[in-house]
Amino acid sequence: MPAYRFVVSGRVQGVGYRYFVLRAAATLGLRGFARNQPDGSVEVVAEGGAEALADLEARLREGPAFAAVEDVAREVIAERGSSGFHVR
Repeated sequence: MPAYRFVVSGRVQGVGYRYFVLRAAATLGLRGFARNQPDGSVEVVAEGGAEALADLEARLREGPAFAAVEDVAREVIAERGSSGFHVR
């Protein structure tokens, strides 16, 4: 099962970004987590179907209304065997 680590930069903290990701991931049936990083970015680790992950990446690039996404970096990671999607 594919798994990715995304790092989203821009104005993505304090604007509901992690909960936006939580709702999107739940809708898409993905597992993993979203958490704030000390540098102001948000890290998203997600695993699931390839089509769902591509849809999530597109949504990460848009973000919620008050966010201003500048970049989304993606890297392939090993499957983690997560259950559910969580905000950390």
